[in-house]
Amino acid sequence: MWPALKIRQAIALTVLAVLATLWFVFSGQDPLPPERTASLPTAPQDIRVLRLGLNIAADSALHAAAMRLAEQVHDRSQGKLKITVHPNQQLGSDDQMLEMARSGKLDLILTPTAKLSSAIPAMQYADLPFYFSERQELYAMLDDEPGRMLLSKLNAIDLVGITFWENGFKQFTANTPLRSPQDFAGLRIRTMKSPLIADQFVSLGARPIPIDFHATYQALSDGAVDGQENPLVAIVGMRFHAVQKHLTLSNHAYLAYVLSASKRVFETLSPEQRETIQRTARELTVWEREETARREVGFLDAVRAAGVTVHTLTEDERKRFGAAMAPVADKFGFEVGYDLLAKTEELRFQARAKDKAPAARPESVVIGIDADLSVRSAQAGGAIYRGVQLAVEEINQQGGVLGRPLQVIARDHAASAQLSRQSLVQFAATPGLVGVLGGTQTPVILETLEEIHRLKIPYLIPWAAGQSLIAHTHQPSYTFRTSITDGQVAPFLLEHALRLGGRVVVVLETSGWGRSNEDALRPIIAKLPPNTVTIDWFTQGENNIDAKLSSPLYRDASAMVLVTNAPESQVIVQAMARLDKPLPIFAHWGLTGANFWEQNQTALQKVRLRFVQSILVDETQIHPKLAAFIQRYRKRFGLAPNTPLPSPAGSVHAYDLTHLLARAVAQASSTDRVAIRDALESLPPYSGLLRVYNPAFAKDRHEALDRSLLHLGRFDDRGHIVLAD
Repeated sequence: MWPALKIRQAIALTVLAVLATLWFVFSGQDPLPPERTASLPTAPQDIRVLRLGLNIAADSALHAAAMRLAEQVHDRSQGKLKITVHPNQQLGSDDQMLEMARSGKLDLILTPTAKLSSAIPAMQYADLPFYFSERQELYAMLDDEPGRMLLSKLNAIDLVGITFWENGFKQFTANTPLRSPQDFAGLRIRTMKSPLIADQFVSLGARPIPIDFHATYQALSDGAVDGQENPLVAIVGMRFHAVQKHLTLSNHAYLAYVLSASKRVFETLSPEQRETIQRTARELTVWEREETARREVGFLDAVRAAGVTVHTLTEDERKRFGAAMAPVADKFGFEVGYDLLAKTEELRFQARAKDKAPAARPESVVIGIDADLSVRSAQAGGAIYRGVQLAVEEINQQGGVLGRPLQVIARDHAASAQLSRQSLVQFAATPGLVGVLGGTQTPVILETLEEIHRLKIPYLIPWAAGQSLIAHTHQPSYTFRTSITDGQVAPFLLEHALRLGGRVVVVLETSGWGRSNEDALRPIIAKLPPNTVTIDWFTQGENNIDAKLSSPLYRDASAMVLVTNAPESQVIVQAMARLDKPLPIFAHWGLTGANFWEQNQTALQKVRLRFVQSILVDETQIHPKLAAFIQRYRKRFGLAPNTPLPSPAGSVHAYDLTHLLARAVAQASSTDRVAIRDALESLPPYSGLLRVYNPAFAKDRHEALDRSLLHLGRFDDRGHIVLAD
């Protein structure tokens, strides 16, 4: 038996160990094994120690860059900041480290973009296959506004994005040569679990098979899959080249890593300390990329030494792959974000304009889009963008306009009139610009009318319905619309609501759009018996909506007319669904500017929601031209049969408007915007998707549509917009 002293010592040590473990558990920290806790830093109180976690090995370029970051930050902060680097998942898996950083329990992390894409789908940007012409173009985008836009999106998950480092560009390997898209037909290709990456191989006729990274070697060795994609560091590090005969240097996509900080931790640092970390990390970005490329030379030597045949894609081969995979970017436009894709295309356009070399093609005729592509009505903005794209491609296939190709440049005003005005100034200075299509928000356009007419830009409206967007005092008017004004939509909705009998409450958003609907309804209400219709107002972010809907104003009504956009409509519909007797709702099409059905399926099982539409994309009861448009749309954007078109009215209206604008340019025989404005008032007949425009506009009429096109729609059980019963 142990002596009593040893027994007491053993008990004391056991209690201390238990208490230490309990402290880690209840503090939320991950307990570390003894060999790791021994390396944890201790420092005086005036020295701040930050832990940086990453998943990659200590002999990698990423780790080398992280060590340089630690050294330089230490020197620049005069020893006040100390970064300890923990490679090879010492602090946990990527997912664990991500959650630790979000909660403030880990200070800095280096994370593959693929691991962030579940929370931030836009992080798939660098995964778009053959989307970038070369490495330098991608670097330019990540170091410019697209990269800043991506990093800013990390705020939504409590991280502060700092910079993009890399593990290299991805290459193809297989046991057969891969030099053309046709070479992938029928091959089984290992992929990570990513719909976008899987789709890139489907577009090549291959069969994507998701397999864990660490099981890939065995799958290749056993012949369970025929090939895979990875950067050279992974191909050599995991010995994939030992069981593959061919390597294609394709640089088709990019394995980016994001260096980010815990927002909670970063906010506790001084401004000087934050700036030191950010500036140092960004300065090291170039070195990290160069170091990755330098090491890839040695990896290629190892691949060739193993007897693997290496092929570098020629420029023509890249173009063929790019054409085959172009639909992938379009299919995932809403996931990656049209704000990001549009900014990329704009920067490409600017880069070509600065190129002093002889032009390889004639100067483009430019159509601008000024819409919300990122916040409240991003889906509607993307739908408008898609409609313009389809029309432009169709026109260019027929030779373009004035013997020149059409080019689309879209800018995201993020529901801000100030940003919209800035965009209009930039558009006005763009060579070859012939007109701008607006977005969904009446208030934004109202506040830019002065700028539109000062700059003399033909401004075409495919969605916004405010009456004063066309009925204003600016002469000559530069605004034209293929949407239906509130002066016709609001009475249409009220008439349907009144058919149910009883009193109707009209809910309007507190904005210029709401006031436009009020102006349309007041004369009608004045002719009805007193208290038949009551107008109420809804403000964004309004509290106590449940109590409001339970008040006598709503409780005693028989129906509601709703004029709010998707976020506010969602609040009201979900609150209505919580009532015992929800009111029938007759709504403006503003709620279809987002994925309203998917976000409110449960509520819509209780609430009878009907909403106005100018066109119903019912594929069993449509005219041939619309059917052909839908077929092209599905093919172009990879939409499966029976999948609802997102915000279909936006795409259809924008498509018709683009064709009308192109006809005005042809009629004006010029890109002079004053001449184009005049031509819009005297166009010959055109058979569009919505109607035969005969003509579309006139000197005293800049509205192309009327009430005869209005339908009352609803969502069916798959989210399609169909004719309401």
